[in-house]
Amino acid sequence: MTNNWDRLKFFYHIYSCQSVVAAAKQLEVSQSAASQALKKLESEIKTPLFTRLPRKMIPTQAGDQLFEAVEPFMLNLENCLKTIERGKVHPSGELRIGAPLEFGKNAFPSIVAKFQQLYPEVRISLTLGNQNELLTILENGAIDFTLVDVFQNQPLYFGTLDLFEFTPIIKEEIVLACSKAYFDRSLHEDASFERLIEQNFITYRQDAQSVRAWFKHHFSKSNLFIQPAFVVDSHEAVVSAIKQDIGLGIVASHLIHNELLEEQIVVIQTNKAQIYNQISLVQLQDKVPTLTEKVFLEHFLKEIKR
Repeated sequence: MTNNWDRLKFFYHIYSCQSVVAAAKQLEVSQSAASQALKKLESEIKTPLFTRLPRKMIPTQAGDQLFEAVEPFMLNLENCLKTIERGKVHPSGELRIGAPLEFGKNAFPSIVAKFQQLYPEVRISLTLGNQNELLTILENGAIDFTLVDVFQNQPLYFGTLDLFEFTPIIKEEIVLACSKAYFDRSLHEDASFERLIEQNFITYRQDAQSVRAWFKHHFSKSNLFIQPAFVVDSHEAVVSAIKQDIGLGIVASHLIHNELLEEQIVVIQTNKAQIYNQISLVQLQDKVPTLTEKVFLEHFLKEIKR
């Protein structure tokens, strides 16, 4: 019985109409086709589902029980198909997005708020994480697309990158910076490796990965042991700690733009170019985006450029 969905569909409509004729008209099939489908269903379960009267079909107890089981599925299916059809012409439904932790916290709320003012039928769920977590979730199909940030000289993903399509969105300059007061007091304009490595560092993780990556890029020094003076998993908190003269920290330069103009914060310069963090949009290869995804991404890119 479960292999023949049509028979349950016919049963549902016959029960709802309490008439084979009315059900056949609703389904746009012949009365004979509807009647035969019901007979086959009753034969398969070896139980009559209706008592036939001249102008009416009276459900049996078995018919009532079967309808009680079938009705929720039919109603949910009907609503689901309507939602799918509507989503083809108007953004709606749930949109599942991934984003780097700080970028998601800082950039997404205002972008999502503006989008939902334009398209209130869209529900958005945002998953925050690091690049490996987000790409793993994307590969498993738990999100529709994600943004990831890729630090220069850092490994991107432990899996197979061929599964994904990358589209660069934003290029951030990543710098090592400290307050002007800390610079004058502790460095005395000496940005040599020997002087810098002795300083206090503000890091995002206990292993000081971002600081060690900065030293590897600028001084070709690997496997450095760095004991952070302050560890906090937040760009805003790192900037605040820098301004409080705690030490040197890795930040995106656009986050300290005003402080640089006012000379409250100093960027450490070497003879090497600065590191860049590339934020990219990542989707599964060959995935056909929905209308909702297309419209959101257009909105997102417009807001990011603005």
